[in-house]
Amino acid sequence: MEIFQNIVLAVIGFSGGISVAAGTFALITILKVVPRLAGGMKIGCDIYKMETAIALGGTVGSLITVYKLNVHIGIAGIAVAGVFAGIFTGALAMSLAESLKVIPILFKRIGLKTGIPVIVVMFALGKGLGTLYQLFFCGGI
Repeated sequence: MEIFQNIVLAVIGFSGGISVAAGTFALITILKVVPRLAGGMKIGCDIYKMETAIALGGTVGSLITVYKLNVHIGIAGIAVAGVFAGIFTGALAMSLAESLKVIPILFKRIGLKTGIPVIVVMFALGKGLGTLYQLFFCGGI
């Protein structure tokens, strides 16, 4: 019976991981992060290499996290990894910001003229409070 439970847990965990990975790559695809980066760097012919590097980076990062592998890369390696993580996060944030240009168009179409700053503050407060809740009550600390 214990073997059956372990198999079921493994299948559930694997399915959850696949779902999260699919959602992440779907977001990256919808926001068109890779084509925008390739266009900005004038390396459109290497777009498949960039996509492969992103997928491999996600896979290696997941393996290191799941199996708790100790990777001894030193301070210089940590700095390089931090720079790459920052570049990716910045690119993702800018792509998301561009896609959020839809919000003013929506407000204009529904005729909303007052209260827009309040709605933006509520978006920010909701995001902040949700993050704090997850951090303190869902095992973040």
